[in-house]
Amino acid sequence: MRTTFSKLIPTLLMICVLGVIGGALAACSKKPSDREKRRNSVPVEVAPIERGEIELRRTFSGTVEAAAKFVVAPKVDGRIVRLAVDLSDDVLRGQVVAELDNAEYVQAVSQSEADLAVARANLSQANSALEIATRELSRVRTLLKRGVASEAQYDTSRAEELARKAQLEVAEAQVTRAQASLETARIRLGYTRITADWTGGDAHRIVGERFVDEGETVSANAPLLSIVELDPVIGVIFVTEKDYTWLQPDRKVRLLTDAWPDTPFEGKIARIAPIFRQTTRQARVELIAANPDHRLKPGMFIRAAVVLDRVADAVIVPEQAITRRNERTGVFVVAADSQSVTWREVRTGIRDGDRVQVHGDDLTGRVVILGQQLLDNGSQITIPDQESRISSTPEEVAAQ
Repeated sequence: MRTTFSKLIPTLLMICVLGVIGGALAACSKKPSDREKRRNSVPVEVAPIERGEIELRRTFSGTVEAAAKFVVAPKVDGRIVRLAVDLSDDVLRGQVVAELDNAEYVQAVSQSEADLAVARANLSQANSALEIATRELSRVRTLLKRGVASEAQYDTSRAEELARKAQLEVAEAQVTRAQASLETARIRLGYTRITADWTGGDAHRIVGERFVDEGETVSANAPLLSIVELDPVIGVIFVTEKDYTWLQPDRKVRLLTDAWPDTPFEGKIARIAPIFRQTTRQARVELIAANPDHRLKPGMFIRAAVVLDRVADAVIVPEQAITRRNERTGVFVVAADSQSVTWREVRTGIRDGDRVQVHGDDLTGRVVILGQQLLDNGSQITIPDQESRISSTPEEVAAQ
């Protein structure tokens, strides 16, 4: 019996081995359950692929400047006896804004008037002397014809007449000079009343700065006041070569300030400098914006948002969806059953904040925006929000 049992041992061992191998093969051939698939898939977050309008925007920092600025300065020296306007006062073109002490200039006018009177008296005397010399020459000429007067007497009378004519011309020149001096004195006297005589633009402006006070003595051409035009205003920004080619006159811009953070101001590009500054490699761009309520002030810091390009019908994905694989750019598109992803190579276009225009084939549905680093083409995925809804009871879904 012992011999018989010993013969059965190899057979039993063979049966056990075959059983183990069969079980292993059965386990390998068995398809994984849905639960196992979810356990081996990559959890990701997704977002829809949009289709619509997208804009290429740039925001530049800049400064507000007055559209026009006129600096009031006297043309003559003097002491300021009155300032007719002050900061923020309205000024009308041609209005007197300051007056200088004019006593010296009044005296100069009086002196010039006296000099003119003397010159006119000398002119009258020269006219009388010429008349006498002319009559004397006529009398001597008549006597010479009769043989009573000599040639010498005639020559003397003739020389006297010529001298009187020269004196008359001198007297007339003195009168002209005296008149000019009087006019100059009157003009200089008028300069003591300083007016705001700007040209062009609006007839009404505002005093932006005051540089002197009453009682100060100023020299000619010293600035007294700065008068600015505040409607419209000019916004000045500087752009690099990269953005320069996108800008065009009359392109709309939106201005934002810290003083009015919730109020955008609409404007447009007015002028673009044809040269770049060598120190900064930037070009000056001037923007113009209406400012009827004068809320924008010269010197304010601004942020100018400019729309450089616009696409009306674009395929748009979140910036987080853009992924690099093998030196190529693409996105992972979620399959219709939400169980796997497909790699789609794309070309990017306009970027607007966290939204990116993309060009490619079969770009519909949803894209992965978180978890791409664990994915390849065809990878299994799990969308946690969707998975939680599947695993929830109908009552929990209704409560959500």
